[in-house]
Amino acid sequence: MTVAAPTKPKNLKLVYQRPESLVDSATHYCPGCTHGIAHRLVAEVLDEMGLREKTIGIAPVGCAVLAYEYFTFDGVEAAHGRAPAMATGIKRVLPDRVVFTYQGDGDLASIGMAEIMHAAARGERITVIFINNAIYGMTGGQMAPTTLPHQVTTSSPRGRDVATQGYPIRMAEILANLDGAAYIVRRSLHDATNIRKAKKAIRLAFEAQVRDLGFSMVELLSTCPTNWGMSPVEAMEWVRDNMVPTYPLGDYKVAPELQKLRV
Repeated sequence: MTVAAPTKPKNLKLVYQRPESLVDSATHYCPGCTHGIAHRLVAEVLDEMGLREKTIGIAPVGCAVLAYEYFTFDGVEAAHGRAPAMATGIKRVLPDRVVFTYQGDGDLASIGMAEIMHAAARGERITVIFINNAIYGMTGGQMAPTTLPHQVTTSSPRGRDVATQGYPIRMAEILANLDGAAYIVRRSLHDATNIRKAKKAIRLAFEAQVRDLGFSMVELLSTCPTNWGMSPVEAMEWVRDNMVPTYPLGDYKVAPELQKLRV
């Protein structure tokens, strides 16, 4: 009996494939975590801009500590909070490279607060991808500088009390006031529409670096279902209903040279 070879479907258009900048492997992130989405957006943008061969990424200490294992371009590991300092050195020694840091809220807004502030103030030609999930993810779910008022964490079991523990730190608003900043925006990863907007913002952040305009940062509101004690779907809804009101999405500073590129 002769079995006919399977016929190839006709008129099919490829709409999805793994970016060349992204390694074909599983990640260590928890189910429902949006680090994977952020990784893919960075990879897609670098591929589309033709920058993969000249890019150097810097991983933080935190959930994304192994980020360099998931990209096919060069990557290095920084000490906790020191990614902007390391990026500064690399970019100054190799000014023709595209250098970016990938940092969580504890890494960037707590132990690394001095580094990120001064890198932005100096107008370092680096790009920062800032993942804000309002909690310390890797170390067990403690309160972070970005934790919301009344949010329960392992170190604030009764909820964050602003009278004794202060208010959330809004990094996009702070950095936008510094003269060295060229592009500072906040986006979210909680649904398809906002993911598309996040990708456009990441592209403009890298455009700011390629055009030598100064420091750029994209803050991305992200999920942490495991430490929030939620399902992935509930975590997405929590970002929409709680994080977005606390951390309004939008453009906080856009250099004139980038204005015409916004869509």
